[in-house]
Amino acid sequence: MAAGELYLGFDVGTQSTKALVLDARRGEVVARAQRQYGLLEGLPPGHLEQHPDTWRDAVAATAREVLAQVDGARIAGLGVAGQQHGCVVLDGQDRVVRPAKLWCDTATAAQAARLGVPTGFTASKLLWLKENEPEHWRRVRRVLLPHDYVNFVLTGAAAMECGDASGTGCFDPVARTFDRAAMAAIDPALANMLPPLRGAGEFAGRLSAAGATLLGLAAGIPVATGGGDNMLAAIGAGATRPGVVVVSLGTSGTIFTRTDAPVLDPEGLIAPFCSSDGAWLPLLCVMNCTGVAEAVVALTGLDHAALTAAAREVPPGCEGLLWLPFLTGERVPDLPAATGTLLGMRPGTLHPGHLYRAALEGTSLNLGAGLDRMCQLGITVAEVRLVGGGARNPLWRAILAAVFGVPVAALVESEAAALGAALQALWSVRRRTEPGLGLDQVAARFVHLAGERAEPDAALVASYRDIAAQFQRAVRRQYRWTS
Repeated sequence: MAAGELYLGFDVGTQSTKALVLDARRGEVVARAQRQYGLLEGLPPGHLEQHPDTWRDAVAATAREVLAQVDGARIAGLGVAGQQHGCVVLDGQDRVVRPAKLWCDTATAAQAARLGVPTGFTASKLLWLKENEPEHWRRVRRVLLPHDYVNFVLTGAAAMECGDASGTGCFDPVARTFDRAAMAAIDPALANMLPPLRGAGEFAGRLSAAGATLLGLAAGIPVATGGGDNMLAAIGAGATRPGVVVVSLGTSGTIFTRTDAPVLDPEGLIAPFCSSDGAWLPLLCVMNCTGVAEAVVALTGLDHAALTAAAREVPPGCEGLLWLPFLTGERVPDLPAATGTLLGMRPGTLHPGHLYRAALEGTSLNLGAGLDRMCQLGITVAEVRLVGGGARNPLWRAILAAVFGVPVAALVESEAAALGAALQALWSVRRRTEPGLGLDQVAARFVHLAGERAEPDAALVASYRDIAAQFQRAVRRQYRWTS
């Protein structure tokens, strides 16, 4: 590794794009930037979309912002993490046919049910497009995922990698190849619309002249394969070896861990994803996470710090206030048409502190049910590492430690996906001269825990065990959930 090498990582998310620069010699992040954006407005309920141009522009803006803080001539590689399951369709001239349907779009629930894939997976969006917008479908010649599209803009080369591809719904994660029968169930032509796969540690391509102009860098810089935001967050959180369980608290909430063999859930609640380093990443995803607490912020006009202070004064269980937090439908449990439900309202419970704590508890209890499911499939949990914006909230960490019943730790670098993208780029470059190098050997030096772990309080564990049982009974009763 040459002294002073810098690696640029992007995380192209639902609410914003983040960029950071990692100094591989110093072992620290030396620049960062963020560009926020929203969803397309005016769409019918369930339709959640963004235009891919939004991501391109945000990547360009954040790149130029971080490059104003470092010497761009020292950038030795870059990588891109992206929100999973989105559907980018291009025509024969590689123009975007229509805005991208996102992971949280539930308008394709009927197609997902017919295909037998989780609501929100890319396959259901393709079938929806074919059935509902045939004039657009006739124009489609190329299908990409969000991070693949950004790579395509930067390199001019279309490719996928197994981690993100395993969230399409037409990929066999055990064989690590596209499923021809699943593709044919959507359209016989789909197999020719998907790009070739790149292996872990390969390059997606090199920065093209157009990509270099967009970012303000020199052409020819290696671009790693990148991956889904969860796969790259696993790298950035140190889940590059078995035994490290990560919970990501973002717009969606996810739980994942790296395994040396695929983990198959007969009920399909735990996705048998591939990792982006050649292994597997069993993952649970809930659609409602930080957005529930953000709704309380919007309702009250108070910020998270004030609401957290108020929520600390509210006892566990919120004096009977129980929030089933399915504001945008839900994937686990599989309730795409569900709405949120607030139970146990009494005089004195509709105060900001009660509502905020109920939001944290409701999302935590749903994540706890998912972690229990993963344990039933043989995954051992000794410690949970938190990433994402919600990881910074100490009250939420304490609640999660009690719900999970294991220590919970935050990371020094909360933007694990962007860090993971930079680390994957560093690993991919180093593999050219060190072919046997493992990603864990690279990542371990850069991943650090922040402060003391939140240890599970025995009394709180007991309280939340009872509240969790109430939560599950309420879900079954309210939504007729039978799984």
